[in-house]
Amino acid sequence: MAKTAREQKVEDPRILRAIAHPMRNRILGELSAAGHLRAADVAEVLGIPANQASFHLRQLAKYGLAEPAPELARDGRDRVWKPVHEHGIDLEISAMEKGPGGKAAVAVWQRQAAAAARAAVDRAYSSRKSRDTHVMISDHWIRLTKAEAKELAAELIAVQDRWQERTAADDGGASRRRTYNLMTFLQPAPDPES
Repeated sequence: MAKTAREQKVEDPRILRAIAHPMRNRILGELSAAGHLRAADVAEVLGIPANQASFHLRQLAKYGLAEPAPELARDGRDRVWKPVHEHGIDLEISAMEKGPGGKAAVAVWQRQAAAAARAAVDRAYSSRKSRDTHVMISDHWIRLTKAEAKELAAELIAVQDRWQERTAADDGGASRRRTYNLMTFLQPAPDPES
């Protein structure tokens, strides 16, 4: 993940325990997309029981990724959650691997992240055109220096951030919206021999 000034740098490998779990990772994505949600909202969107959504939200809070947002609650019984790091996190994998249990935590997280990425690509290629969704697959080749690649990554993240802020702030369109997963890979092309 490219680092921007708005992302929180994370070096503690324990954070991977939270985001290696597919449901918690999805809930964190929904929180980030919406800006804030109640456990009942998470349950409805993901089709899981509310107590399961509450459990995962508490686990995300335990690892410092989600927090209660009482200022957004309707009353004293209403529990609203928001992401701690509004603009995401920057996983410092090399630093994480050096910590106690870091190599194992990174390996588990990488396997889960790779499986999720493969599943996302498979869904994109096998999806049918639908009236209420749009799927785009983009495969571009660009010649860049390392500094230019970092600059391009920062620009792409800035575009994503603007859209996230724009749509999270517009509660009026929430009933018409669904969460989209934008996955971008910016990496050197493989050597022809590999």
